[in-house]
Amino acid sequence: MALATFVVGYLGSLTIRIHREATLDDARPADVIIVMGAAEYRGQPSPVLRSRLDHAVQLYQRKLAPYMMTTGGQGGDPSFTEGGVGRSYLVEKGVPAEAIIVENEGASTVYSLASAAEILKRMGLHSCIVVSDGYHLFRVKRMLARDGFIAWGSPRQDEGAHPVREWWLCARQAIGYGLWKIGVPV
Repeated sequence: MALATFVVGYLGSLTIRIHREATLDDARPADVIIVMGAAEYRGQPSPVLRSRLDHAVQLYQRKLAPYMMTTGGQGGDPSFTEGGVGRSYLVEKGVPAEAIIVENEGASTVYSLASAAEILKRMGLHSCIVVSDGYHLFRVKRMLARDGFIAWGSPRQDEGAHPVREWWLCARQAIGYGLWKIGVPV
């Protein structure tokens, strides 16, 4: 009973921390802007991925980083990857192809970030701005910090989120973060 109380209390306090951090934009000059993958549909970014990419373009245009990285492997369509679709979209938006790094192997946050970390280390890059949904940033920033990176978050705009849904997503991330902390790759 004490263990269950501890776990519920830990997850509850973590959910509150994640929710508080979800709206903070602490973007500042860095080596690279990392755009976390989201669904793509037959080579086109989903509305969520498009919103993340558009937000990242704004950061790039502010000259906060010389490079951008798109992440994400194959989703439902074996012909495309989230990272590749993101790259194509960024090029269409005027980002020079040579400024875009693609991680297109990851099937989850953990695997995408592990691959991204390897690429960034080989390139000698040490700091990043992560663009994702706000509830996702808490976990992503800590995963990157564990791999030795300085990571700041910049959440995409999401005006339509219902407050109950926001709290649910934060609670899911708290569970995911807790599992990651004990070694379960989620």
